[in-house]
Amino acid sequence: MIVGILKEIKKEENRVAMTPAGVEVMVHAGHTLLVEKNAGAGSGFADEAYAEAGATIVATSAEIYAKSDMVMHVKEPQASEYGMIRPGQIVFTYLHLAADEPQTQALIKSGAVCIAYETIQKADGSLPLLTPMSEVAGRMAIQQGAKYLEMAQGGNGVLLGGVPGVDPGTVVVIGGGVVGTHAARMACGLGAKVYILDMNLDRLRHLSEVMPSNCFPLMSSPATVRKLVREADVVVGAVLVTGAKAPKLVTRDMLKTMKPGSVLVDVAIDQGGCFETSKATTHTDPTFVVDGVVHYCVANMPGAVAKTSTLALTNATLPYALTIANKGWKRAMQDSCEIAKGANVIDGKITFKGVAEAFGLDYVSVDTFLN
Repeated sequence: MIVGILKEIKKEENRVAMTPAGVEVMVHAGHTLLVEKNAGAGSGFADEAYAEAGATIVATSAEIYAKSDMVMHVKEPQASEYGMIRPGQIVFTYLHLAADEPQTQALIKSGAVCIAYETIQKADGSLPLLTPMSEVAGRMAIQQGAKYLEMAQGGNGVLLGGVPGVDPGTVVVIGGGVVGTHAARMACGLGAKVYILDMNLDRLRHLSEVMPSNCFPLMSSPATVRKLVREADVVVGAVLVTGAKAPKLVTRDMLKTMKPGSVLVDVAIDQGGCFETSKATTHTDPTFVVDGVVHYCVANMPGAVAKTSTLALTNATLPYALTIANKGWKRAMQDSCEIAKGANVIDGKITFKGVAEAFGLDYVSVDTFLN
């Protein structure tokens, strides 16, 4: 298969879909790898490293789209790319379609086979291609929350870890999955008082056993969220409904009860955000203030630590990319329920229920294309 690795063009996105080491594995398996010029520069990987690994360096994205059977991105295709996507071409990347109707309509129109990293799912419910970026984003959420508590950044002047004789800050993490667990661990490591909320009692039992003593796992409910956000210095939104829009768990009315200068970090912003007042921001202009509360809602948080993120992402995506390239998308989905769950749009049809429901569109089971 001819596989194209595209340069990211979303604003301030420095990751790349595959490292030179990943390219070497794909080439060794008999595939042709085309890498767009300077695709890896933001992550510290030069064109020469890709060429040495066996890739052909290509000058433009248009040439990548024209020649490749499968194209790989990190972020979703941008509007300038929609017209380049060909019928039957495999698009393998993060898509987050439930929060992006224009992209959804464009991919329907393209006739391509669109496989989303974020909905590939193992039998145990885990999301192997979302996990590494969730780990990065969870850890970054606390770094950013701590920074924006500084008064020069508009915060309330609280040091999350406190000092001897002074209470630490309070962190509330909504969601006990991968993002939430990593955020809570980071906050605990700084010495903050941490509450982590989840609706799964088994998950809470697990967290109670493995988290440090300054972390308090609690059953999530609107009443609990209302109570804790009043006490919080940092609130991390870490809720995920696979492939669907995030629920709004902190309302505008709750916001008015929060401390002036407290910080909301919405890691769910890729899926529409879990705070009512959230709107996507960028690394250049990462925050805004509503009712005295600082909002950090950067939609590609891991892009700020591109080298770590790219290495972690390739570790996770490479086995799936190799399977799709070796077998073709149809056989790969027939043989792997995990990859089949990644199918979001095939030949103009929505094949992921959460995306169809988000926009009131018709849903067609992926099995229709595999039988």
